Amino acid sequence: MRRLFLCVASFALLSPFAGAELSAVKVEVLQTKLDHPWSLAFLPDNRGILITLRGGQLRLWQPGKGLSDPLTGVPKVWVNGQGGLLDVVLAPDFEHSRRVWLSYAEANHEGKAGTAVGYGRLSDDLKHLEGFKAIFRQMPKLSTGNHFGGRMVFDGKGYLFIGLGENNQRSTAQDLDKLQGKVVRLTEQGKIPSDNPFVNQAGARPEIWSYGIRNPQGMAMNPWSEVLWLNEHGPRGGDEINVPEKGKNYGWPIATWGVNYSGFKIPESQGEIVDGTEQPVFYWEKSPAVSGMAFYNRDTFPQWQQKLFIGALKEQDVIVLSVNGNNVTEDGRILRERGQRIRDVRVGPDGYLYVLTDESDGELLKVSP
Repeated sequence: MRRLFLCVASFALLSPFAGAELSAVKVEVLQTKLDHPWSLAFLPDNRGILITLRGGQLRLWQPGKGLSDPLTGVPKVWVNGQGGLLDVVLAPDFEHSRRVWLSYAEANHEGKAGTAVGYGRLSDDLKHLEGFKAIFRQMPKLSTGNHFGGRMVFDGKGYLFIGLGENNQRSTAQDLDKLQGKVVRLTEQGKIPSDNPFVNQAGARPEIWSYGIRNPQGMAMNPWSEVLWLNEHGPRGGDEINVPEKGKNYGWPIATWGVNYSGFKIPESQGEIVDGTEQPVFYWEKSPAVSGMAFYNRDTFPQWQQKLFIGALKEQDVIVLSVNGNNVTEDGRILRERGQRIRDVRVGPDGYLYVLTDESDGELLKVSP
């Protein structure tokens, strides 16, 4: 059941921002001329940062060297609307396997697309992805260019989580025989774990971990609780932060705090609080269009401890929130004056915040208090 007390608490979080000192940040522009960058991943030993560009390129940025030529061996992607090359993460055993995982939009012969995931081996010279293999495909393919999701997170316990949008087909998020609007859970090798919640349920996809998700755009492991958190786009209003638990229903589209873009009620909605669905730990009445997210659990900048950073596309900012268990409060914004759509936010090995701006002349930013 949706937990009403969490909803009530979230109203207080929408008051004017208190943390004025948060705006005092230092921003270093590391790279410009990135064509709609989507995600980044840090190579070990300060060897560089892998960056995906939505148009289909994987590039490497290195200190003192700048941006590489596109790496070869990247899969063919479907570039249309929100679709293209999406997330990039390193395998937990990267030092041994050198596996780089990618998510991307992939089309069928009918011109409909879905999210695919696979991996290749990063060559020793850092110029190629060798032997790329797709291990997961969202089925059926229903997107005409919207709501792919695509974020990937390894949990450190042997599993990979993938957030999948509902392809702008609302009702599919409630259909257990489809992979739209779901969080799926696989092993680190791409297999289906035997303890997934719907493995033995007739008519349900065994990959599913949780469902009722609209369009997840940020996912990360909470370092204090060691569980997965995600954020997702609402329609007009109702962007959410959820903690996707095994087998649970997060409501979309039967339960939502948003309305349709027309201003009218979502047709399938039964209200904000619906029996059998879960309440978000935080939501926004006005959608900032949330994107990448990162928890801060480093000693580099103590004033950022217990903070959660979330990018905003529509509101062109980085949102700063405080986390205490599952209680979330919004502290302020730190990049609004730059006027750039924020696509990804990550905490680097050095404790600095790294940010990608989603523009045709996108930037890689290094941010500190």
